[in-house]
Amino acid sequence: MSIRISKSKFCAGVQCLKRLYFEVHSPELAEEPSAADQAIIQQGHEVGMLARTLFPRGVEVCERSLDQAIRTTRELVANPEIPAVFEGVFEHGGVLVKVDVLHRRRDGRWRLIEVKSTTDLRDHHLEDIAIQYRVVSRSGLDVASASLAHVNREYIFDGQEIDARRFFRIRNLTLRVQRLQPKLTFQVRSQFTILAMPQSPDIAPGRHCTDPVTCEFFDHCNPPRPNDHIGYLPRLHASAADELRDMGVESIMDIPDEFELTEIQRRATTCVQTGEPWYSPELHELLAALKYPLYFADFETVNRAVPAFAGMRPYDHLPFQWSVHVQRKPGAVPEHYEFLATGSSDPRREFISSLCAALGESGSIVVYSGFESQRLSDLAAWFPEFGDRIAPIQTRLFDLLPVVREHVYHPAFAGSYSIKSVLPALVPEMSYRGMMVANGQDAGLAWESLVRGELGWDERDRIRKALLDYCALDTLALVRLRQKLWQI
Repeated sequence: MSIRISKSKFCAGVQCLKRLYFEVHSPELAEEPSAADQAIIQQGHEVGMLARTLFPRGVEVCERSLDQAIRTTRELVANPEIPAVFEGVFEHGGVLVKVDVLHRRRDGRWRLIEVKSTTDLRDHHLEDIAIQYRVVSRSGLDVASASLAHVNREYIFDGQEIDARRFFRIRNLTLRVQRLQPKLTFQVRSQFTILAMPQSPDIAPGRHCTDPVTCEFFDHCNPPRPNDHIGYLPRLHASAADELRDMGVESIMDIPDEFELTEIQRRATTCVQTGEPWYSPELHELLAALKYPLYFADFETVNRAVPAFAGMRPYDHLPFQWSVHVQRKPGAVPEHYEFLATGSSDPRREFISSLCAALGESGSIVVYSGFESQRLSDLAAWFPEFGDRIAPIQTRLFDLLPVVREHVYHPAFAGSYSIKSVLPALVPEMSYRGMMVANGQDAGLAWESLVRGELGWDERDRIRKALLDYCALDTLALVRLRQKLWQI
């Protein structure tokens, strides 16, 4: 049977011909989609369904058989009573495409519209739309324009019903797509040539493994790196990594002294080469600025494409959980306070009200990154009546991340300053291993399942406990990390 290339496989081949080869000939090598991947797919589906409301009386092509779907698409296109076709399927020259929206204009010509859940045009969208334009045009349709419908980040939900006309921005890309057509002819020919080969092409790993998306065959092409690999230097630019590899340097141990690195990268190099951690002389003075009582705070949020509550924009962070550990004086056992929304109603007001009560009016509030300050600014904008309480809280925030980044390095950081890397290196007795919820992404997915109301009581209790345990560990980790740095 002759090989067909779908739109998604064509885009995979544009990223990497080896990825395309594996998708067609060795799909079993692919990593299973994670829960986060599936959530992104579901979010894209929701955005796509919302886009259809822009075209009333449009008809979806639902057939599972590709050949039948192609025939049904032809019938719908030929029927002048059908104003729009959703998921229409076309084939030309062995390339198959499924078009999100084909809108029939009054003059009988067609608008091709690709729907994305991103907030802007990205470079790889052009090839995606261009291959559709190529196949649909060569299938006999008079395509007047090719456009991208993406999410409008400036749209503010009024709390009533999503206004799809304001939620989306539609960008006409016809000229740019037409200019890509000669290049596509070469790319399609190259892809069919590669797929006819008895073995996958010999393509070395590189930036294309994660740009524009992380390849599902990443682990197959990128076996685990040794702990001293140059890829574990913090913020090493790809060009610098390429230069080192061209010199035959793969290990941090072999980086020449004269090779240009940033101060932080040189520090990390020295730590790996000596096997010893580094702490700056200013560390004690910085930590001495903290004022008791000490509060250690962490927030959890979800950022949905389609906003759920009034005043929110697409991808705004919706805060649903906080944890605070309080140490009243040196050596005191930390007290723990927490909040978790468990219903489907708007959690924001209760979140900020309970948080303000827990944080008191004096004392430093230790966080790890600027995330909490940003969320407090969001809450102040949504609820101006809390502004006078939020502003003083923000002045009390003490961000531990830049302190660690500028004044601490441990060989076990492996180039990362995330709390998930720093904690086990400096406080090895603490770990997130084995937890049902082990990171912020897990927390958001777990909370979404909790508030959808589709779970039994036992499962709800299990998820609720996992969320509380995770967020509490995040703030207890800050307590222990600050103690460790102070002792040093």
